[in-house]
Amino acid sequence: MSAAPNDGRLRLTILGGYLGSGKTTWLRHKLFEGAFGSAQILVNEAAETPVDDTLLSAQAAGLTMLSGGCACCTGKADLVAALRALCDLRSRQPADQRSSEQIVLETSGLADPAAIATAIREDGILAHHIRVVELIVLVDVLHATEQLGAEELSRIQIEAADRIILTKADAVPDTLLAKVVATVARLNPAAVIEAAVKGQKFVLDNLPAADPMALPQMSGNSAPVTPTRIDISPEVDWATFSVWLSALLHARGHDLVRVKGVFETPAGPLLLQAVRKSVQPPELLPPEAVQRQNQIVFIGRGYDPADLTSSIANLTHE
Repeated sequence: MSAAPNDGRLRLTILGGYLGSGKTTWLRHKLFEGAFGSAQILVNEAAETPVDDTLLSAQAAGLTMLSGGCACCTGKADLVAALRALCDLRSRQPADQRSSEQIVLETSGLADPAAIATAIREDGILAHHIRVVELIVLVDVLHATEQLGAEELSRIQIEAADRIILTKADAVPDTLLAKVVATVARLNPAAVIEAAVKGQKFVLDNLPAADPMALPQMSGNSAPVTPTRIDISPEVDWATFSVWLSALLHARGHDLVRVKGVFETPAGPLLLQAVRKSVQPPELLPPEAVQRQNQIVFIGRGYDPADLTSSIANLTHE
C-alpha cells in the first residue's frame, strides 16, 4: 500500500486477524522496532479480562484497553468514545508538544476490521480528525486450513485487508505454506502478502507452485464463538492445572478456539496461551500482571461454560 500524504489527521492502523493469529506478538515486535513510531495503542478484547495491555504498554506512547465486546459491534460505542478522547486531547495540545501522530488498534480475534473502518469513516467527528491508513490482517498458517474451512469470519477478515501477514510460517512445510499463500491471494488478490515468525519477517521466496484450498460454502448456521472466564482457585497449583488443561484441549480442542490467561506460580505470573490444541510455552509476565492471576479466558463454541467450572472444581473437590 503506497504511503498517503500527511493531511494533518491522526493516522490509524487497524490490526486484525482471527483468534490466536499472533496479533499481540507481532505488534510487540513492531513497536520494539519502532515501526509505528511513538504510537497510541488501543487494544480490544472480546472477553472482560484483558491480558494484552500488560504485554504492550511498555513500548507504547499510551495504551487504552477496550474489553468486554468487539469494537465492530457491541464494543463500537466504547471505541468511538476512546478515539474521540484521543482526538480531543490532541486538539488541545500545541503541535510541537504532541506525543503521537499514530494510532494502532489491535482488534479482537472476533472482529470484522472492515466494519470498524467503516464506523470511523462514517463518524463526522472521527472522520475530521482520523485517517484510516491501513488494514493489516494476520493469518495463522498452522491453523489456516481448519479456520478457513470452518470460520466465515476468518475469510471476511482476509477479504478486508490491505496487507496480510502469514504468522508461524516456519511451523509448516513449504508445500502447505504455498497453499495458504495461494488461498489468501484468491480471497484477496489486491492485498500485499508477507510472512513473519514471532514478529520478524519471514521470506516467502522459492515456494513450490500450489493451488488454493477448495473452501466449502458457508451455511451461516454455526453457533457463535463466545468467551468464558474461569477464576481458578488458589488451591490449584500449576502442575495440576497443566495436566487438566492438556486433557481438556486433547478432548475439546476443536471447540475451544482460544485459551488465554494468567496463572500465578512461585516464579511469578505466567501468561498462558493456546490455539485449539496447540499450547504455546508459558511466558513470565511483569509483576503488575499479578492483579489478574489465575483468571483464564476460554473462547469457543459447543460447550457449556458451567461444565468447565465444574471440571476445574473437581480438582480441589470444591
